Amino acid sequence: QLLTEDPEASLPGALFAAFQLFFACVTTALVAGAAAGRMKFGPGMLFAGLWATLVYFPVAHWAFAFSSAGGSVTGGWIASGNKAIDFAGGTAVHMNAGIAALALALVLGRSTGWPKVEHAKPHSRPLVLVGAGLLWVGWFGFNAGSALSAGHSASVVFLNTAVAGAAGLLAWAAVEKMRLKTASSMGAASGLISALVAITPACGAVSPLGAVAIGAIAGAVCSLAIELKFRLGFDDSLDVVGVHLVGGVIGTLLFGLVATDAAPNGVNGPFYGGGFELLGLQALAAEAGLAYSFVLTWIIAKVIDKTMGLRIDPADELRGIDLAAHSEFAYLTDEEPVDLGPPRRA
Repeated sequence: QLLTEDPEASLPGALFAAFQLFFACVTTALVAGAAAGRMKFGPGMLFAGLWATLVYFPVAHWAFAFSSAGGSVTGGWIASGNKAIDFAGGTAVHMNAGIAALALALVLGRSTGWPKVEHAKPHSRPLVLVGAGLLWVGWFGFNAGSALSAGHSASVVFLNTAVAGAAGLLAWAAVEKMRLKTASSMGAASGLISALVAITPACGAVSPLGAVAIGAIAGAVCSLAIELKFRLGFDDSLDVVGVHLVGGVIGTLLFGLVATDAAPNGVNGPFYGGGFELLGLQALAAEAGLAYSFVLTWIIAKVIDKTMGLRIDPADELRGIDLAAHSEFAYLTDEEPVDLGPPRRA
């Protein structure tokens, strides 16, 4: 049916499917971030396929709702029945990935030598900053593209995504300055991503001022939340729990307070004269998504671990998974010969 043109459809089915495909891709990649450097490649690929099919797709169907050609809203029980709002993936993407990352990390166990693992530190700060900038640009498509048209809704969402990201970057840096007497580039990048995570579900329901508040709160809180892994003893390699789970929960719940009917979603929270019903609906949606994702992810990971083994050999882990699993290095070293190609004539 995706290849059959519907004259009444405002958006080609194949285009919409491709857009949603990459939501699934990025969410699955986020989950894998918690296991970076210690999960086998083959079993990891199997986990990714099963997780996307059994966890991501059901939760995405629950949370997302889009208007059909006839104007009716179609979606799962969260969107159409519960009437909770997830504009671009707070429940379906970030909280889903964050809690799944926690379940996967618990099944895999800690990295060898954790938490004092030198190779776990960023190897290139400039590349981290380039990546964060590319993510910010891509996030405009992620959020504004969820409006499914280049109109007023997409414009408001674009603006909210921009100002929330800036607020989160500054808030994380400010907390670092107060706590550690210095503001780091890595902290600024992390604050940016935390705020983008938080504004994702809320970007169609709040004013730019509300977006600034959500972004700033997410940047400040997530800067503290990343320490949870040390306090609770789970190894989350890329801070998926501290940034995506915590940031997603913050955004999903906060806009239940600061939503305004002047925004595209057209609902009011208590700060704008509405009641607390929206906050309750958002909390119920978050709890359901978190519970389903954690339980299913733990079961999938545990079954694969018991049958195929998920954890890479400790010696290969210390040697480096690039070499152990793929017989290559990310960067040239003395262990890898230089291929200069055929000799040239003088």
